[in-house]
Amino acid sequence: MNTAGPWISVVIPTYNRADLLRGTLEALTAQRMPAGTVEVIVADDGSSDDTRDVVQTFARRLRLRYHFQPDRGFRAAAARNRGAQLASAPVLVFVDSGILPGPDFLSSHLEAHATGPAAVIGYTFGYRPGDPTPGLAAALRTTPVAEVVRRYGDAATFHDIRHRAFERFAFDLDRTIVPWQWFWSLNCSVPADAFRAVGGFDENFRSWGGEDLELGFRLFRHGLRFQINQDAWAVDVPHPRSADADQASNLTNLMTFLQRHPEPVVELLFGWFAREQPGFQINHQWNVEDEYRALNAATIEARRRSVVDELDHEAAILGDATRVAVLGCGPQIPHRLADAALFDFDPQVVDALAGRGHRVGHAVGLRTLLPDKAVDLVIVTSRLSGPCERWHREIHAEAHRIGRTVRTHTPG
Repeated sequence: MNTAGPWISVVIPTYNRADLLRGTLEALTAQRMPAGTVEVIVADDGSSDDTRDVVQTFARRLRLRYHFQPDRGFRAAAARNRGAQLASAPVLVFVDSGILPGPDFLSSHLEAHATGPAAVIGYTFGYRPGDPTPGLAAALRTTPVAEVVRRYGDAATFHDIRHRAFERFAFDLDRTIVPWQWFWSLNCSVPADAFRAVGGFDENFRSWGGEDLELGFRLFRHGLRFQINQDAWAVDVPHPRSADADQASNLTNLMTFLQRHPEPVVELLFGWFAREQPGFQINHQWNVEDEYRALNAATIEARRRSVVDELDHEAAILGDATRVAVLGCGPQIPHRLADAALFDFDPQVVDALAGRGHRVGHAVGLRTLLPDKAVDLVIVTSRLSGPCERWHREIHAEAHRIGRTVRTHTPG
């Protein structure tokens, strides 16, 4: 690579976390990288503490830029985007303030991009919201970060909260079909051109959570491979978090995600978090992979099931119902239901019906985008028998949310 410019740009969004930011910047001064190859951009989301002064103390130790945006509420996505706009290296690394990178953190991120474009997920020791590693905060105040990792590294209570999910796939995301669910912005890297090609972070996310998953989703659709790099490790400094508020915010933002991308895999992600509210802490059990694989199997099974008789029967007894929605509609729609709001989880069915001019949504029915009581009648067909084995409560709750009357053909 050309040593005249930086090889890698680190973008750190921050807000009133001057002490945590100081630790992150200090760790970046210890990177084992050639001089001048690392660029650091601090993107300040309107801090009122001494963040600017802290950044200034590192001006001679790091190739450093500082961007300040006025405090107009939570705008971390916008801060990251402004930082990325200022970056000049071909690889962007995103870390949060309070993340302490190990000495080979940046070289490992950079090496991961040498074999082709990828979305790289760095391993973050101690990242356990709601379940902090005992003694970690005290150890980090007196002990170099590499020594802390040597001391705690094998302890399950020090593992990245995603560790058991990673371990299940032998740390190989090529084995998964939903790798973007683990793309979290506290420690990750992407090619700058891919980041810009998909439009960066969605700035409509104006509270904590979800914007990194949504970016990961678009990067995946853009064709990037996802990989975990255990050598690109860092340690998260324990600090106060508003767990319940963060989880409520996360669910709101996942609704925004679903509105942007109304399709089953995102619906399953939303459904999982909605199921676990309130007070849910992210843990190894959170895995949309299993749900999406089960749905794909149910899709194949549903192609062998006709619901024409069910729909003909419902069409014959519509009565005064003029606004109708059908969950699990299938490919053949009776004339009397031609104007219904149709939903199916099979993309082949959705494409076929859309091609014939029907109003059709690609959805399971855990959460549609229809407003409350939008229709007089919701018909839930037996095509949803498979999904109802795992999501019966959610599908029927959604049917009752959007419809004044519900008629179902699924068991239970």
